[in-house]
Amino acid sequence: MNPYEQVYQAMAQQGIKAYLQEPLCRWTTFQIGGPAALFCVPNSTEQLMQAAALCREANIRIYWLGKGSNVLFSDDGFDGAVILIAQGISEVSAQDNVLHAGAGASMEQVCLCALDNGLTGLEFAYGIPGSVGGAVYMNAGAYGGEVKDVLKCATFLNEKGEVKTLQAADLQLGYRTSIFETNPWCILSAEFQLSPGNKKEIVDTMETLAQKRHEKQPLEMPSAGSTFKRPQGAFAGALIEQCGLRGFSVGGAAISQKHCGFVVNTGGATCQDVIALTDRVIEIVKEQTGYTLEREIRVVK
Repeated sequence: MNPYEQVYQAMAQQGIKAYLQEPLCRWTTFQIGGPAALFCVPNSTEQLMQAAALCREANIRIYWLGKGSNVLFSDDGFDGAVILIAQGISEVSAQDNVLHAGAGASMEQVCLCALDNGLTGLEFAYGIPGSVGGAVYMNAGAYGGEVKDVLKCATFLNEKGEVKTLQAADLQLGYRTSIFETNPWCILSAEFQLSPGNKKEIVDTMETLAQKRHEKQPLEMPSAGSTFKRPQGAFAGALIEQCGLRGFSVGGAAISQKHCGFVVNTGGATCQDVIALTDRVIEIVKEQTGYTLEREIRVVK
């Protein structure tokens, strides 16, 4: 019996839902990715910690997965354990202008909770397709706002299985990055410091931004969200369009006809299609404009 089967059986004995050779294309917004050797779906923080401990004991590497909206898994899959946090750690509540959210909660949940409690500051995040954990991990942002603008602190599980909390100032939050990029930690929850606001103004802003997303972004097609980071002094989508690459494709992956900052899966796209396409786009944009684009999506092998 291999280590994956042993851990799978141990998880079953502890009541933790798990699968062997689970296709990752089922769990990502890109709908791309081969099988995970072990795929785990804990229903609570306690089960998540138990699952992580079992993997550590068996020397199985772990990938923490939220809503799967900013990740591109290899066609060969993931030789390790993918632990899903999006289904069991998603509680959201607000008290004294502070919103507490489990890492698996969607950003839509968080924004609606803020609205229900008359709290402003998170409107920019309405429509961001990922989870709270993912948003903190990459310091997600849109329409002039970023997570770091309102994040108070984050609680996480470190590589030793210890639960720790760091204040936002200590999380090394930058443009689409944080301390979590360079540490194998699992974000468990986050607190956002918001301000009292007018509910009508909050909902009007949220609806306006949602409308902009629907009009300008290819939400009707599988993608991983915005594909490239914004280069200093320019916009990735505008540079790609300027180079005549709207609709440019490799295999089933294509630059969106609707927004050139997005790569979409037109049907049957592979990880290699996306990598080949983005590499070529980066090369052409560099040649024609002098700007060096960088992928925003995380490629996991």
